[in-house]
Amino acid sequence: MTDIQQIPLKTIQGADASLADYAGKVVLAVNVASKCGLTPQYEGLEKLYGGYKDKGLVVAGFPANDFAAQEPGSNEEIASFCTTNFGVDFPMFEKIVVTGPEKHPLYAALTSAQPEAQGDGAAFRERLTGYGITPNPEPEILWNFEKFVIAKDGTVAARFAPTTEPDDSALIAAIEAELAK
Repeated sequence: MTDIQQIPLKTIQGADASLADYAGKVVLAVNVASKCGLTPQYEGLEKLYGGYKDKGLVVAGFPANDFAAQEPGSNEEIASFCTTNFGVDFPMFEKIVVTGPEKHPLYAALTSAQPEAQGDGAAFRERLTGYGITPNPEPEILWNFEKFVIAKDGTVAARFAPTTEPDDSALIAAIEAELAK
């Protein structure tokens, strides 16, 4: 398996980075989008980050335009949107591809390590189908705002469906369990 912490990334400002920058911390990696029905989750993600960052949690946002073109902006536009509308202070990374043959190596590693998401993914799949959208099969990312809990050592501890809210008790329990280690 690829060492997730060593995969090269770029911040939304274009600086070189990797999850190794957060070694010893728990990372919640989330593929995000600005024009999605789930976009209000940014507020909850920022609240989660604010409440747990001093305990060792990092929320990491990965903008992606893979689902219904719901993240069409440039990295600069995305950063401005997140700051202006949701006061996002957690680390944001450059726009990447999270599904399909061109997916970023980070998301290839995440989905390989945790092929199934916890939460109400089945109901969300039905909703997508009702809208005429063919949902991705597992292990692919289903939609925007899918969440991965990455342990302090870089292993992938849990995966949650897009509809899992940032204050969901199962997500909080998974984060707290990793923070306690």
